[in-house]
Amino acid sequence: MEKFENVFPRGERNDAFAQYFIGQSYSYPVSREALHISNITFEPACRNNWHIHHATKGGGQILLCTAGRGWYQEWGCEARALGPGDVVIIAPGVKHWHGAAKDSWFEHLSIAVPGEKCSNEWLEPVDDSDYLAL
Repeated sequence: MEKFENVFPRGERNDAFAQYFIGQSYSYPVSREALHISNITFEPACRNNWHIHHATKGGGQILLCTAGRGWYQEWGCEARALGPGDVVIIAPGVKHWHGAAKDSWFEHLSIAVPGEKCSNEWLEPVDDSDYLAL
């Protein structure tokens, strides 16, 4: 396994959202002022469920990948491998998931894009057979 160094603190176990993850994740609040930014750390093979960020105006999410290897996938599209320095811009209304590679820790900054009437809709888990085939 490659060397993994956290740029930001790992934070606490992400128990508040554990029901929407397969595996263990951790969350550290980087900023709650002008923008909501969290450092999310995924143990190997951890990923979140399919989900959608809704907003009536603006909204969405930006992922800034900082360490390890991971995946991002939009519904109906091929999964995209992620590593340090990769940026993912997720428009509101797009069904997607993201998480660690099966053999690597993964870390990204999650930035909530400001908008009006923003909410998250958590959906089904990512199918194990689809994930393990990556």
